[in-house]
Amino acid sequence: MTAVRNFFWLCAGANRGLLKRCPTESSKYTGIGATVLFTGLLAAISAGYALYTIFDSVAYATGFGFIWGAMIFNLDRFIVSSIKKRNNLWQEFKIAIPRIILATLLAIVISKPLELKMFEKEINRKLDEKKSEEAIKAKSAINKGFPEIVELENKIAALKKEIKDKELFRDQTQKEYDFERFGKKTAGTTGIPGIGTNAKKKELQLNESVLDLKKTLERNNVKIDQYEKDIKQLFVLRELEFTKQKPNIDKYDGLAARIDALWKLSSESTAINLANIFLMLLFIALETAPIFVKLISARGPYDDLLETHEHTFENYKLEKMSMLNHTTNQRLKKLVESGDITSGKN
Repeated sequence: MTAVRNFFWLCAGANRGLLKRCPTESSKYTGIGATVLFTGLLAAISAGYALYTIFDSVAYATGFGFIWGAMIFNLDRFIVSSIKKRNNLWQEFKIAIPRIILATLLAIVISKPLELKMFEKEINRKLDEKKSEEAIKAKSAINKGFPEIVELENKIAALKKEIKDKELFRDQTQKEYDFERFGKKTAGTTGIPGIGTNAKKKELQLNESVLDLKKTLERNNVKIDQYEKDIKQLFVLRELEFTKQKPNIDKYDGLAARIDALWKLSSESTAINLANIFLMLLFIALETAPIFVKLISARGPYDDLLETHEHTFENYKLEKMSMLNHTTNQRLKKLVESGDITSGKN
């Protein structure tokens, strides 16, 4: 238990030798150190997830995440340890303002990857929608690069229409021939049953239409088959081009894409937007908590001992400098008296 307490004191940037002489301050600095430690751990987890989305490698994410967490831990430790109690809250607060701003920025940076992880399922759905949109855009752009397909389809449609028109004409001549044979009166038939002159004419027209349809079918089907083969080859080339672009579309799930998706989700959903804000505020509170704890807490024995220790060292430094100056002056005086150097006076 003592080892854990000492480790938390180390995390808080406290002087353990002085702090051991102040039992009443132990809990405060243990809590501050624990907050600094867990902030560093959360920073490591956050950075690890963010880097995993970039490198797609557990090893890289773990290594760089640990480095980032250690850097944040060390920075937080420095921020907290650099704030000293001097019985002047306003002066202390002015000194702490840059540290609070820095801690706030760190909290925002740390919270963002964790927000991405928290809303991962919703973000994945949004990314799938974006991928579908990009796939449609890619296919549309590729289709514009193959205008021959539309031209060939139009030619096939024209050939089939020609066949259809001649089939309709054949059916019409068949109907008129039947009406003429059976004596049904129409605008184009006499209404007299039997095979007469008009029936023979109708039969001749029918035979010609049948023969014309047959020739048209033979001619157009050859062209249609060839056009369809050409279209299939163009389809293969078009699909090959889309296959080349598809991996880039499938890879649209990097860190920037996820941040953009989260931004869109926040603008579309009030609940997600509020959750993002509260999570960010939570991390800001965690990151700035040690600073505010030191600011609002009363000056304690540890602060007195630390100030005394620093003052003692300052006095020791001044004393050493004074002794050094005195020694130097004495040496110079002896040199002047011995005539080795002049005093500089005329």
